[in-house]
Amino acid sequence: MKSTLFYSKILLFGEYGIIKDSKGLAIPYNSYNGTLKKVPLSEQNKEQEQSNSSLAKYFVYLSEITQGEAPLVQFDMERLSEDIAQGMYFDSSIPQGYGVGSSGALVAAIYDTYAIDKIEATETLTRDKLLRLKEIFSLMESFFHGKSSGLDPLNSYLSIPILINSSNLIETTGIPTPYEEGKGAVFLLDSGMIGETAPMVEIFMEKMKNEGFRQMLKNQFAKYTDDCIENFLQGNFKNLIVNVKKLSRVVLSHFKPMIPQQFHSLWKQGIDSGDYYLKLCGSGGGGYILGFTPDYERAKKALSDHKLELVYRF
Repeated sequence: MKSTLFYSKILLFGEYGIIKDSKGLAIPYNSYNGTLKKVPLSEQNKEQEQSNSSLAKYFVYLSEITQGEAPLVQFDMERLSEDIAQGMYFDSSIPQGYGVGSSGALVAAIYDTYAIDKIEATETLTRDKLLRLKEIFSLMESFFHGKSSGLDPLNSYLSIPILINSSNLIETTGIPTPYEEGKGAVFLLDSGMIGETAPMVEIFMEKMKNEGFRQMLKNQFAKYTDDCIENFLQGNFKNLIVNVKKLSRVVLSHFKPMIPQQFHSLWKQGIDSGDYYLKLCGSGGGGYILGFTPDYERAKKALSDHKLELVYRF
C-alpha cells in the first residue's frame, strides 16, 4: 500500500480548556508515527489482527456518518472495504492511551487515503478550510472518544504546529527553533499506566456543572494557559516557566482525578522545589505527563526513578 506516515502530536497547552473555547497550542511529535499497511489475514500476528478487526468496526461507523443528505465527508467505501478484507491494518509506534494522538494519526491516515474531494495538506489552507478539516476530523474521531475536538487528527494530517484561538478560530503557526544547547526543556514523563479519554472527559463535564469550577477555569486555568502560549510563541521562556508553575498548581488543585494518585506528591514536589513543573498531557488519567523545567539535568536527577523523553530544548 502507498500510505503516508502520520506523526503523533503533543497538545502543549489547552487540555480541557479548548472544550470550553480557551486557547490551545498543539505541535507534531515526530518520535512516533503510524501508517496503513497490508498483510494477508492468514499471515497476520495478533497485533495486526486486532488492528484489522478495529478497522472493520470503524468502517461501520464511517458508513453511518456518510449517509443522509449532504454528509460532511465522503469516502471511497468500496476500496476501503476491499483493503480491510485484504488485511489492512494500522502499523503504529504511537503508544495508545498516552495522550499523544494514536487515534488522531489513524484518522488522518484514513482521511488521506480514502476521502473523496479531500482538502490536501499541501494546499494553501484558508481559515474556512482549516475549520472544515477540524469539523470532519472531529466527527471521524468521535468513534474513539465519544467527543473529539478534531485537533489531534488535524495536527497529525498537517504535521505543523496549530494555534487554537477559539473553537472557530484556528491557524497554523511557527514556533521558536529549539536551542540544542539550552538548559531548559519540555519533556514527557511516562506514568506507566494507560489513560482512557472518555471517562476523564466525563469527570470534567460533571465538574463544569459547578459554578466555582467554571469561574476557576475562566479566571485561572484559561488565563495561565493563554499566558503560557503567548510566552512560548514569543520565545519568552523565563516568563513561560513562571506561568507554567501557576498552571501546574491550578491543575493539582482542581484536576486531581485526572492525575494518577501516585503522582500527586511528585507533582507537588516539583512546584515546591522549582526543579520541574508538571501538567496534563491530553486528558490525563495515565499515559504521559508533560513536564517543563528551567534545568533539564536537574529535573532528570529529581525524577531519576522515572522514564523521561525530551520533547524540546530552550
